[in-house]
Amino acid sequence: MKFFDLLRMSISNLWKRKLRTVLTVLGVIIGITSIVVMIALGNGLKQSMLDNYSNYSSMTQIQIYSGGYYYSSSSSQDEEKRLDDAFIQQLLSMEHVEAVYPKLNISAIAKVGQYRGYLDIYGITQEELATMDIPIAQGKLPDSDTELQFFYGNNVLMNFYVDKTNASPWWDNNEMPNIDVMNDPIFVIFDEDAYWSSQNGGDGTTPVKQPKKYIIEACGLMGGEFGEWGNRYGQSILCDIDALKAELKRIFKKNPIPGQPTRKNGKPYNELFYSEMVVQVDDMANVAELTTMINDMGYNASSSAEWIQQELDSMNMIQAVLGAIGAVAMLVAAISITNTMMMSIYERTKEIGVMKVLGCDIRNIQGLFLMEAGFIGFIGGVVGVGFSYVLSLVINGLVAGSDATANMGITGAICRIPLWLNPLAIVFAIVIGMIAGFIPSLRAMRLSPLAAIRNE
Repeated sequence: MKFFDLLRMSISNLWKRKLRTVLTVLGVIIGITSIVVMIALGNGLKQSMLDNYSNYSSMTQIQIYSGGYYYSSSSSQDEEKRLDDAFIQQLLSMEHVEAVYPKLNISAIAKVGQYRGYLDIYGITQEELATMDIPIAQGKLPDSDTELQFFYGNNVLMNFYVDKTNASPWWDNNEMPNIDVMNDPIFVIFDEDAYWSSQNGGDGTTPVKQPKKYIIEACGLMGGEFGEWGNRYGQSILCDIDALKAELKRIFKKNPIPGQPTRKNGKPYNELFYSEMVVQVDDMANVAELTTMINDMGYNASSSAEWIQQELDSMNMIQAVLGAIGAVAMLVAAISITNTMMMSIYERTKEIGVMKVLGCDIRNIQGLFLMEAGFIGFIGGVVGVGFSYVLSLVINGLVAGSDATANMGITGAICRIPLWLNPLAIVFAIVIGMIAGFIPSLRAMRLSPLAAIRNE
């Protein structure tokens, strides 16, 4: 018997018992809908978590900070591991490392009008600036074609105080200082030690000369309202790292630069050491291994990938539990299919006997009942997937913007159906249907032809 003959007979037999078929299909619809929606809920929670994490830090980056130590066999004490250009080349030669972005962080004092401010300055490479997606309210990001320029964070003015009274407009009165960073001349003092010594009268015998002040041009202002949080560099100043290094060497000449290590005799090194580095990895799966390798080399490395992976494992477990809950409804549907097929065999006993007497292959008889069961699963699977989308839209509409989801940190849709789930759910419904119809099909195969014909 040909395949299409079996298919036509299966559809005809199901159509003869429409009410029973509809009720059985309804059970499959409920089962598939439950599975798809439960898995979609778990997927939505996981994707929302990943979206939130990606807003704060890259999941494929490793942060390396200065201050790492290692034990030297040639020395009786630990030696500090410093971040320099040679280490950058060593990192770039490692497998899975795509790029290395060094940072130079220094602090300075600013004077403008009646205010005194504290500046947190970050020298950053042009390559990293291009990847940071920083909002710009005025001006532009610093470039490498000009002398040192400052790009001000939207909250830099929080760190300004009235010079005479040391009162803070922001921290005391929640007000913004009357300063226009783009147009007002801001005097920057890089030698903080000399400044405070001059303010305190030096050692009491010899007055200390006040350090030189510099006017650094402002190239831009970060977007965002004053007092609005969300960007790591909102209270900092960004600039080109090469321009910052050149300016520091010009200002301090052969004197020690604040924040930079010195030799045992107090003299500065010829090169500037970086405050931190960001290592861009090709895939999140390789971040943990590389972080361990860098730490084993004696550096202070960390990444968010490890604890993010733990959170993902927890979310995957939740998704599996939700899917298992939905599978219970599918189990009930499978029992319903088995019952339907058994009833169908009892009602069609004489028909089966006639088919056997006429020489119909018993495999075709089994295939007929398996196809009917599979067709029930197919119809239920297709309708169940469609109904899952409707239910997902309803769920997302009900919870959108609710306080409960906001408190949980859930953004976007809470119920997200991945595309791969649609065909998988339909195939799963067909397979479950055929498994449920397997035992009844065996009974149909083993039925005695003579007994079946005599059956009333």
